[in-house]
Amino acid sequence: MPPHTATATGPAFAATLREPGPGLVVLDPVRATLLTELDALFTGLAELTAAAPVVGPPLLPAEGLARLDYFRNFPHLGVAAARFRDEALDALAAGDAVEGQAVRPTGYLLPSATCYGLLLSLAAQDIGTELRVTAVGRCFRNEDHYDGLRRLWGFHMREVLYLGSADGARTHLADSKVFVEELADRLGVPLSYRPANDPFYDKSGSRAKLMALDPVKYEFTAEDGTAIASVNRHRNFFGERLDITADGQTAHSSCTAFGVERWVHAMVLSHGSPEAALERVRAVRGGAVGGDDRTG
Repeated sequence: MPPHTATATGPAFAATLREPGPGLVVLDPVRATLLTELDALFTGLAELTAAAPVVGPPLLPAEGLARLDYFRNFPHLGVAAARFRDEALDALAAGDAVEGQAVRPTGYLLPSATCYGLLLSLAAQDIGTELRVTAVGRCFRNEDHYDGLRRLWGFHMREVLYLGSADGARTHLADSKVFVEELADRLGVPLSYRPANDPFYDKSGSRAKLMALDPVKYEFTAEDGTAIASVNRHRNFFGERLDITADGQTAHSSCTAFGVERWVHAMVLSHGSPEAALERVRAVRGGAVGGDDRTG
């Protein structure tokens, strides 16, 4: 990794930042600034839809996730939070290896998506006519392999979530699709748009067949096939499972998600270097590359 000059993000930075482990990265100053400024662009969708900013929880209760069929759909992704058992503490203090030490489950998992914590916080409530919120969270997934910024143990996910009527949920996704496509065009990131096939763990089951007939998730993919954003139609699933109502009726919901590190990857892929990618993002934020003021 070459040293960065003072003109990129501040003082010169010549250190080499190595991966602490598989699926773990430390972003250098240019990529870190690129991530921050990209997320500022993504909040343009929240501004466009009047979504209120909130901060989600760092852990999720397993009991709540079970209500949402998480362990039926995504048992392979879950990263559990645990405590070392008392008998392991002395061994660890004596310098024994961490691997193989006894742990005690806490009943909590690290989030694998930002929206779960937001939805769980609205359980057993009537939200009125509709509700829009946005949050960026650190998410974690126990993948079978890791690949640079394309697939990480932990990553940032910006979501814009709608709850209300079925028509409102559909409108949110239609507006989101236009926003993502226009933003990607201004950023110079070619996109493909396709149905996703990941919401179901059992790919041969009846729910997977329903997904194929009536997709509820679409992905935006970069030139190399990396999924960098998605629009997700939940129907009334979360409303039913969590007893969330809108003016007395079971709430429908939908959300738009941006994988922020994956956008960093896509920008570098499209522009050749982090410095060139950052220059393009700053031009877009400054209004020098088409569009209006919705994304800055």
